[in-house]
Order: sequence, then C-alpha cells, then structure tokens
Amino acid sequence: MTVSMYTVSIPVFIQHLIGLNTVLDKAATWAAARKVNETDLLNMRLSPDMFNLARQVRAATDHAANATARLSGKEPLKFANDETTIPQLKDRIAKTIDYLKSIKQTEIDGSQSGQTRQFTGQSLLLGNSLPNFYFHTTTAYDIVRQCGVEIGKRDFMGTPPT
Repeated sequence: MTVSMYTVSIPVFIQHLIGLNTVLDKAATWAAARKVNETDLLNMRLSPDMFNLARQVRAATDHAANATARLSGKEPLKFANDETTIPQLKDRIAKTIDYLKSIKQTEIDGSQSGQTRQFTGQSLLLGNSLPNFYFHTTTAYDIVRQCGVEIGKRDFMGTPPT
C-alpha cells in the first residue's frame, strides 16, 4: 500500500497546530486568572539550554511550513520572528494553517523521490520535518503543562481537519 505524502504531512501538521493553538488559549486563560505576566510565560523553558515557549511555537510553525514549501515547490512563508504575545503567536499559527490549506494534494503527492538539498522528499518529511515538528509542539506543550496549566493529551492532539 502506498502512503500519500500529502496525507502524512498536511493534515498532521494542521491537526497538531490546532492543538498548539488550544494549548496557547488555555495558557492565556491560566495566566490571566493568576495574573502571571504573559512575557514571563512565553520566556519559560524546560531547561536553561532549550528554546523558550515562544521560540518552540515559532520552530513548530517553521518546520510545518518549510517542509510543505520544499515538498510542493512553493515559496515558503516568511515571518519576522518577533512575536512577543500569545495573540501574535496564535496569528502565526493561523497563517501557517492557511498556508498549509492552500497547498493541493497534487502538489505534494509524488514528491517522495524528489531531491530537496541532501534529502529525498520522503526522508525530509519522515526523518527531519515531522520529528522536529513533533519535538517543538511537544516541548511547547510540556512547558505550558510544567507551569501548571491544566491541559491534557486531547489538547495536544488537536482536532483532525475535515
């Protein structure tokens, strides 16, 4: 059975970006209720040598958008990488989802054997982009959870796109 490159990329990215958006919503609500400074929350990290929450969100959106651009041959999204608030990060997620939704299945399927730098399309997606995407979405979730925000696996998983 052949697996569609589109099916294992675009819907997966969208589902987990929706989950990341939900995690940020709950983090914002939690911070407001406890009068936690949003900047302090966005600067939280799991370890001193790891990216902070804001940078984890940026990295997750970058991996989703850049993989999509490389596989489809489209121009990648450009961000200023200067988001300092949860609404700005949520806007970045929304723009990334819109970009992903603009890609047609025919633009991704068949890309598994094409070369993108030192990768084939399949090795880029399965060996680099998806693992990095999951790492950064999971780490963002973990930072928020570590702060005490009541979130769970369903929040992380998001809603599969229809």
